[in-house]
Amino acid sequence: MQTNPILNVSNLKISFSNNKIENEIIHDISYKLFPNEILGIVGESGSGKSVSSLAIMGLLPKTISKITAGTIFFENYDLTKVTSKAFQKIRGNDIAMIFQEPMSSLNPSMRCGDQVREILLQHTKLSKSAAKIETTNLFEKVKLPNPERIFKAYPHELSGGQKQRVMIAMAIACKPKILIADEPTTALDVTVQKEIILLLKELQKSEGMSILFISHDLSLISEISNRVLVMYQGNIVEQGLVSNIFNNPQHSYTKALINARPALNLRYKRLATIKDFMNDTIDKTIVSAENRALNHGKIYAKQPLLTVNNLDKIYFSKSGWFKKDVAFKAVNQVSFNLYEGETLGLVGESGCGKSTLANVILQLDKASAGKIIYKGTDITTLSKKAIRELRKDIQIIFQDPYASLNPRIPVGKAILEPMKIHGIGTSDTDRKTRVLELLEKVGLDASFFSRYPHEFSGGQRQRIGIARTIALEPKLIICDESVSALDISVQAQVLNLLNDLKENFGFTYIFISHDLAVVKYMSDNLIVMNQGEIEEMNDADVIYEYPQKAYTKKLIHAIPKGL
Repeated sequence: MQTNPILNVSNLKISFSNNKIENEIIHDISYKLFPNEILGIVGESGSGKSVSSLAIMGLLPKTISKITAGTIFFENYDLTKVTSKAFQKIRGNDIAMIFQEPMSSLNPSMRCGDQVREILLQHTKLSKSAAKIETTNLFEKVKLPNPERIFKAYPHELSGGQKQRVMIAMAIACKPKILIADEPTTALDVTVQKEIILLLKELQKSEGMSILFISHDLSLISEISNRVLVMYQGNIVEQGLVSNIFNNPQHSYTKALINARPALNLRYKRLATIKDFMNDTIDKTIVSAENRALNHGKIYAKQPLLTVNNLDKIYFSKSGWFKKDVAFKAVNQVSFNLYEGETLGLVGESGCGKSTLANVILQLDKASAGKIIYKGTDITTLSKKAIRELRKDIQIIFQDPYASLNPRIPVGKAILEPMKIHGIGTSDTDRKTRVLELLEKVGLDASFFSRYPHEFSGGQRQRIGIARTIALEPKLIICDESVSALDISVQAQVLNLLNDLKENFGFTYIFISHDLAVVKYMSDNLIVMNQGEIEEMNDADVIYEYPQKAYTKKLIHAIPKGL
């Protein structure tokens, strides 16, 4: 490895001010990035990963933050002393960034091609027509299908993986020396995630860039980086070769990050959280195959709680004034049974029909054909009044708890209101007592009752969403990607909580995710969906050990497994 780093961060301290009180967020961190290197930065939300990378880009919010000590040398420039005008030449040209959420980073009212071309026109001397040719070449380089179509398309017309590739094309347009990739695959399917990782590695070699790859997933970091630094509460607690840190972690936080993800070869009763590692309270109880078989014997001896029979859901899209509407079958001839006390996993890539199936079961969308029998009644034929009553029995925990909570209503009231509508509790006083008990059950306390959604972390908001769901005392809960946006250790806490609630209240779950490792850990039986159809259905452990279909094998192969 070359001795001269392209980026040298030395003794960096960053503070944020709130009501004139200064709070140090980054505490004296130092690291180097070398030419032609991919350096991983790993840690949870709030560890300081993104704040330190925004400092490199000169994008820290000026009114509330400042660099209080240290230097950031890029080649011969100290970026802590560069003026805003000088930074405009460096940013995008020499140092570029791919952000976590492509939809919020792309302009929804501009065609994708124009957004990339704009970068080229700003930083190079290319003409408009030459910049268009270069943009389509970039789309080819990032392996986008039909670059001409993508050039004319708006962001909403592309899939998540395609949008992220447009962002990568934009970032590498001016052949930057450093590319900062901030959680670029967090919201993507596991197979698309693998494609993006391979693409970044390929581009790094062909373009000779250095990459800072930021993630909360150490297994993912190990697939792309040679060296890694681990951040915790604004400090670098460990750094070195990925192989050394993975095989011989020194800090308890690093050990926690490695072990908080569900193991693929063992089934622990509880997932270890960061707190467990810090306090040495890890529960190493393993659920044996015998225990699992005994439990399944009890579950599957009963009558099904829910039977889905030959279910179809067809959508029609307009294809022109005088043309016939085009039919798209989102769910095609789906049949399965769900038993009381079971967790049925539903896995597949985006667009495979998982969420559509959930919406039809919830009666938020009407089935085009087929039956859904719940407790002996075909719920596809119910009246509106009967469906309102059914809502109490079948509930959903959404992927984004912030979007599903009203920002103007305190969380206690958000949990209490549905209870009032469905006649749970004898009075508001009684209902408030129940809400306070529920908050405690999901690991929150009474002080949270009067606070608003924006005052909570992602993990806390998801717990509030769970409290609101179980407040109605449902029989069946659909968890639709309910942990996919959470940090790995917060994910472990929420999965443990869902299992505890299932044990205490006898809930039945349909657990939907694109992450096969999480679904396998949570599920009794597992359904693999592909293009609206059931590809494979069996015991979760059997499917992982002995997948029958090529599609299932592809999903399993794409799981980041670490070293």
